Amino acid sequence: MLWQRPMAAIDDFRDRIRAAARDATPLRIRGGGSKDFYGTPATGKILDTRGHAGIVSYEPTELYVTARCGTPLAELERALDENNQMLAFEPPHYADGTTVGGMVAAGLSGPRRVQAGPVRDFVLGVEIIDGKAELMRFGGRVMKNVAGYDVSRLMCGSLGTLALITEVTLKVLPRPIAELSLRFEMPQDRAITRMNEWAGRPLPISASAWHAGVLTVRLSAGVSGIRSAREKLGGEAIPDVEAREFWQSLRDQTHAFFAGDVRRVPVPPTTPPLAVEEQLLEWNGGLRWVRGAAHPQPAAPSPVLATLQERIRKVFDPAGIFVPCRPR
Repeated sequence: MLWQRPMAAIDDFRDRIRAAARDATPLRIRGGGSKDFYGTPATGKILDTRGHAGIVSYEPTELYVTARCGTPLAELERALDENNQMLAFEPPHYADGTTVGGMVAAGLSGPRRVQAGPVRDFVLGVEIIDGKAELMRFGGRVMKNVAGYDVSRLMCGSLGTLALITEVTLKVLPRPIAELSLRFEMPQDRAITRMNEWAGRPLPISASAWHAGVLTVRLSAGVSGIRSAREKLGGEAIPDVEAREFWQSLRDQTHAFFAGDVRRVPVPPTTPPLAVEEQLLEWNGGLRWVRGAAHPQPAAPSPVLATLQERIRKVFDPAGIFVPCRPR
């Protein structure tokens, strides 16, 4: 596929980053703003990425797609759906206008992560502009990484504190032939045991969640594979429309549980129930959402990790114009 790089947008990004570094002015990289709530409050002059949009290259037979940072995630997913393909990590939208660049920068995955893996496992390459206004490409089909870092993965979850992601190449996968969600009534401790037992067996479980005494699992496979798994697991089958709405409500946190003050607590999947009254579990028990005043507090990074993070920031952003966007 032949295409022409929109250099006007790239040049504008570089000019603004160069000026910000010269004037020590913080920049806040922002796409659709769907994740403004995530992390500590962002500061700085907004650098809007939405004008740099569009799918650059899509090769369904090769299972990859390249898109610019401001491309709406919904637009990308529609293009994949036309070819019966998907982003396997099931990225959350949260609101209309979610962009591809924001998806990678946030590094968040949905219910299917338990089977498919996180965002970083599907990022093949990135194009970025660092804090020195240098345009660079890493990974994918473009160039071998020579910077000493796995830069493509490093950008996942960086929240715009290292560089502006201008373009990303993603691995895509075929959609499952069939899916079926099952419901089981059981207490949390038993659900944790069951989820971990099932995770150790050759079952096509693509998502799991427990809340308010109900364990829900999703099977994704061929028709015969789902039939076989259903016979082994039992449970009550959930109508397709209801099931899709349920998993989407977890993906985008529109489920009633997420109303109010909620905290995300990653733990080893076999961790016993936390001493918190209101909880929702995902990822075979490896992700606990807790609500209420008695939240477990997140651990601060170790001194070694904090030092490493600071060194990486200085490599990509020596003037510190991106770091203030998401203060620690």
